[in-house]
Amino acid sequence: MSASDLPLSLYLHFPWCVRKCPYCDFNSHALRGEVPEDDYIDALLRDLDFELERQAESRPLLSIFMGGGTPSLFSGRAMKRVLSEVQKRLVFAADIEITLESNPGTVDEAHFAEYREAGINRLSIGVQSLDAERLKALGRIHDPAQARRAVEIARRCGFDNLNLDMMYALPQQTVEQARTDLQGLIDLKPDHISYYQLTLEPNTEFAARPPALPDDDASWTMQEQGQQLLAAHGYQQYEVSAYAQTGRQSRHNLNYWGFGDYLGIGAGAHGKRTMNGEVRRRARQKHPRLYQEQAGTAESAQEDRVVAAKELPFEFMLNALRLNSGFAIPTYEARTGLAWNADATGLVEARKLGLVEEGDGKVRASALGQRHLNTLLTLFLD
Repeated sequence: MSASDLPLSLYLHFPWCVRKCPYCDFNSHALRGEVPEDDYIDALLRDLDFELERQAESRPLLSIFMGGGTPSLFSGRAMKRVLSEVQKRLVFAADIEITLESNPGTVDEAHFAEYREAGINRLSIGVQSLDAERLKALGRIHDPAQARRAVEIARRCGFDNLNLDMMYALPQQTVEQARTDLQGLIDLKPDHISYYQLTLEPNTEFAARPPALPDDDASWTMQEQGQQLLAAHGYQQYEVSAYAQTGRQSRHNLNYWGFGDYLGIGAGAHGKRTMNGEVRRRARQKHPRLYQEQAGTAESAQEDRVVAAKELPFEFMLNALRLNSGFAIPTYEARTGLAWNADATGLVEARKLGLVEEGDGKVRASALGQRHLNTLLTLFLD
């Protein structure tokens, strides 16, 4: 398994947000005071330098994703600086995709114009809902008008590659309300839509005090009607929760799901690199203050391990079976370093249950497997 044959991406994590949403289990922290822009970017660059000391990189970056938290709390000047410094250290592919996540409640037209000037060419805006009551139930800081205005500003500033996030199965949401919500999002004509079910994650406010959510049957109906509505408007589903107009699939996320390599830089960021024929995972210190103090040293790693060979089939399947197209067998072999075993226990059981389809040298989740994806994936656990 040669790292030079694997695609490479970069993830940069910005951990602050205006207010922590009650459903969010990401490494995000409510901002108190001013954003420490320069100090945090200094820490990101120290972190990146330390990562590259471990193994130099000649592979071009096919994508950069700036997530959070709310990266749009940082100024255009700050984003220009970080991208300029990254480019001094790593080669950018000629058609590199650079995505910034944004909250409609933090949109500033001057910032958006500066982001575009800095080289960011894709925006991902967390709309989540266009229903005022649902937004209130989700603890969001924006209203429907602000969400629509954010899209207008993004287009006006030259962003022609735009993703909008929306959730369904929200507190007390009906099937018809979910359809109306999604239609409103489609009417904004984004290039890409992430449409996913609200789930109650551990260690969140919603997990401690669960709201009244639609039952499983209603949630499934919402998902099916959403898939049909999106398809009718030209959005091709290519992953469990990802829908794109032609040519607008997220390159960054496709690299994750294809088990490519990615550098994870920032507080709580996770990275995966193929080093000396082994797959290594590294996770950073989560607390922003401690991360800034430790960035650039070995102490900044909360996890740093080689993925055992017996774990690699599950790790690969966990990503690749999310894709509607599945995966090619040579890709499995190249990215895990393992020989394909068509008689492996998990695969045999998946066939018996009708959870996978095979043909043309590819393996993919069947329609039944997509509906019961967690069951399918557990078959590949060691």
